[in-house]
Amino acid sequence: MTTAKTTTDVFVTDAAVEWTDLGDGVRRKILGYNDAMMMVRVEFETGAIGPLHRHPHVQCAVVEKGSFDVTIEGRTQRLGVGDGYMVPSNALHGVVALEPGVLLDIFTPIREDFLS
Repeated sequence: MTTAKTTTDVFVTDAAVEWTDLGDGVRRKILGYNDAMMMVRVEFETGAIGPLHRHPHVQCAVVEKGSFDVTIEGRTQRLGVGDGYMVPSNALHGVVALEPGVLLDIFTPIREDFLS
């Protein structure tokens, strides 16, 4: 796997970053990344689903807005503003938005698939 070069400044201005529509009530914006980590904001409409999936990246997230049912390896927890979670490498995980919401995700290493 090749690593991307740093393409973002050390400061991130949310308004300067465009949203990418992922469909089905979900959109994201990549707030910044370097060779080691990536920060991504993901917005969900009520009922939108981040389907169960797995990836080799370690992921942590914090709920910025709304509430979510978060499932990690078969264990589900309802989380609200200020709550967070950690996803180990290759753990099966997903979310359901119970109301309009926003997650701030951090990945290591970076999600190169998000850059293509």
